[in-house]
Amino acid sequence: MNAVYAVAIGISVIGCVTDVRSRRIPNVLTFGAAIAGVMFHSARGAGALFSVAGLVVGGAAFIIPFALGGLGAGDIKLLAALGAWLGPRDTVWLALYTGISGGVLAIVVAACYGYLRQALSNVWLLLAHWCVSGIRPVHEISLEGSSGPRLAYAVPILAGLVLTIWLR
Repeated sequence: MNAVYAVAIGISVIGCVTDVRSRRIPNVLTFGAAIAGVMFHSARGAGALFSVAGLVVGGAAFIIPFALGGLGAGDIKLLAALGAWLGPRDTVWLALYTGISGGVLAIVVAACYGYLRQALSNVWLLLAHWCVSGIRPVHEISLEGSSGPRLAYAVPILAGLVLTIWLR
C-alpha cells in the first residue's frame, strides 16, 4: 500500500472513531487533512491542481444529500479531505462506493433497530413529497427532525475508501 492510501485510511479511521463516539467529525481533522493533502501533492509533483480537484469532487459529491438534510457537514468535509489525498478520479469511485456502502449499512441499521418498515415508508413519503412539491428538505424525516436510528456516515466513507483502494 502506498503512503497516500495509508494516510487516507488513517484520516478515515480517525473520522470514524470520532463520528461513532460523538456524532461529530472535527474540523481540525478535515481541514487539516485537506491542507496536508494539497501540500503533499504540491511537494511531490502531482500538483496542487490534482489535489484541489479531488477536494472539489469530494465536496460536491454529496452536496445535494446534505442540502436536503440527509447528511451532516462533517461527512462532506471528510469526503473532501480524502479527495485532496486521492485526486479526482479515485474520489469519484470513493463517492460511488461510499453511497453504496451507506445504503447497505442504512438498511442493516434500520433492520437491527426494527425501523426498516418505517424507513421504507419515509423513502416513499419523501419521493411523493418531491413529486408534489418539488425537491426540497422534509424536516420530519431529515437528520434533524427524525427520531429514527442514526448511521455515523464516516463508517460508509471508510468502507468506500477501502473498496476504492482494493478495487484500484
